[in-house]
Amino acid sequence: MMLQDLKPYLAVIFLQFGNAGLVIIAKAALNHGMNHYTFAVYRNLVATLVIAPFALFFERKGRPKLTFSIFIKIMLLGLLEPVIDQNLYYAGMQYTTATFAIAMCNIIPAMTFIMAWICRLEKVNIKKVHSMGKIVGTLVTVGGAMIMTVVVGPTIGLPWSKGSTTAHNQQSTPPVSAGDNIKGSMMIIAGCLSWSCFYIVQALTLKSYPAELSLTALICAAGTLQGSIVTIIAERGNNAAWRLQWDAGLVTIVYGGVICSGLGYYLSGIVMKEKGPVFVTAFNPLSMVIVAILGSIVLSEQMNLGRVLGAVVIVVGLYLVIWGKSKDESHSNSKFDPDEIPPVNQQIPMTISIKKLGNEDHDHSLSIAMPPTNETFNKINGK
Repeated sequence: MMLQDLKPYLAVIFLQFGNAGLVIIAKAALNHGMNHYTFAVYRNLVATLVIAPFALFFERKGRPKLTFSIFIKIMLLGLLEPVIDQNLYYAGMQYTTATFAIAMCNIIPAMTFIMAWICRLEKVNIKKVHSMGKIVGTLVTVGGAMIMTVVVGPTIGLPWSKGSTTAHNQQSTPPVSAGDNIKGSMMIIAGCLSWSCFYIVQALTLKSYPAELSLTALICAAGTLQGSIVTIIAERGNNAAWRLQWDAGLVTIVYGGVICSGLGYYLSGIVMKEKGPVFVTAFNPLSMVIVAILGSIVLSEQMNLGRVLGAVVIVVGLYLVIWGKSKDESHSNSKFDPDEIPPVNQQIPMTISIKKLGNEDHDHSLSIAMPPTNETFNKINGK
């Protein structure tokens, strides 16, 4: 039972490790000339080829019918994240830095929370403490990510990063011009908005098409098709952009396709059906913590006080969100909420008829007032 409860948390943590790794290797590949248009196309093509066989085998029975409405939603999903977000995000990363790009992604939880609230995918009652915990927790995680980005502070000497200051300074990224920084920021923000919309549409689509593997394969296929059209238009006459080589670009394509697109869409869909889109995106700031830790160990980057302080704030914010979500689930699983029992004048009269065995002429009826079910109560209040 404990393992079953931990599965959603392990899944979203795995997603953040995957996204953090992709950001690091994608930046290196972009610096070596990888084209972000063809990267998005090949990445989704790899994801389609990997996921489609599993979808055909494991969901060959019981797969919902693909209606026109679901088809439109799938095409929209294939446009939002595989095409718009991926192209804008990695184009913006070319104008800025990997650290800045992943920091900007921390606005996704706030965007998703607001849209989920509007679409009624997230229960929010500002009179409830646990609902306020979700709101405050989301804001705290975003604030912690901003602290990691803005606040520097003194360097914290770690045993595995000592003596690397000089080498790190020599390999630091050249400064980004103000114009490129603004241009890249706008692209990344637009990409994050598209990504948040993707999560909302995915949650809505899963309600009418609850086949995660098939939906993932169809999204990636739609993204491959639409991305190819966009790339042909954007890179017309540049046939070299489609050329694949045995370099960091190929590793990025395979890694991004299998881990971040294939498994990413599939796992987020499974968790989303149980926990909702806000739960999935609430863990996005964790990728900054992962990048900071792995960067200090693998790349011997210096750890400063701002990063440590921001990481602590992010953990506190995530705890508040998880606590609020757990309270939501406990309330939804309970039969009655004491705060929602209506007054006596709104209770439903119920008549119990008692008949003497073998004699239907003797009918004694007893009328009592019973609290309505939650569904009946919602009808009474016009919900």
